[in-house]
Amino acid sequence: MLGAIIGDIVGSRFEFNNTDRLDFELFTPECSFTDDTICTVAIANALTSGTDRNYKGWLQAWCNAYPNPMGGYGGSFARWIASDDPQPYNSFGNGSAMRVSAIGWYFDTLEEVQIEAGNSALPTHNHLEGVKGAIATATAIFLARTQGKEAMLKAIKEHYYPTWVEPQLGKNRFDETCQGTMPVVFGIIDKANGFEEAIRYAIAVGGDSDTIGAIVGSIAEAIWGIPPVIVNTAYKYIPAPMMSIVSKFMHNYGYIR
Repeated sequence: MLGAIIGDIVGSRFEFNNTDRLDFELFTPECSFTDDTICTVAIANALTSGTDRNYKGWLQAWCNAYPNPMGGYGGSFARWIASDDPQPYNSFGNGSAMRVSAIGWYFDTLEEVQIEAGNSALPTHNHLEGVKGAIATATAIFLARTQGKEAMLKAIKEHYYPTWVEPQLGKNRFDETCQGTMPVVFGIIDKANGFEEAIRYAIAVGGDSDTIGAIVGSIAEAIWGIPPVIVNTAYKYIPAPMMSIVSKFMHNYGYIR
């Protein structure tokens, strides 16, 4: 899940000001965590806080604790956060995929991963495509860490997204849907040969930079691990309450080379 947080932080300063360069500086004072990191931490917290896995409750709690992240929350999700009785709103946005990464590490079977990934999407993203995006991302993480990149890509192409988008710098339009985001994500993963390269492509293609970065980063971590220098730098951007969850999760389930 740390890969998702890193992709989010690196992409944060480009979400509304895209770059088409691969040689950008990964971390600058303009970078910050966004809603992608908050929601990722919330799902991890739900997994490690008991057997009920109250994804809705932890999402609402963490987002209310950080009401004004860089870039803000989407309108429908912001209303969901503020509701006394939040209900799913049939979303097929890419938020279901960007927050799911901890599930791909936490469980020991693909069946469990897929069931819980779907459950994590349902509090908000109960549209078929929203659920599919979450399940595909968690499946990719699980298969990448257990079977490797090529087996994972084969399964994704066969069962989820048969057509991918070849990454072209600066050519990707802003699209917050799972349908528009996931083919871009897997095109990047297919092309990249390492964690940092994957993150750089995720940002430099343009579009919804922080969320593409988060999803790509979550899968890239499972394939290649994360260089320690990137890990150590990213930690400086994570607030202490989130860091306690991240550290606990990474100690028990993470994978850092």
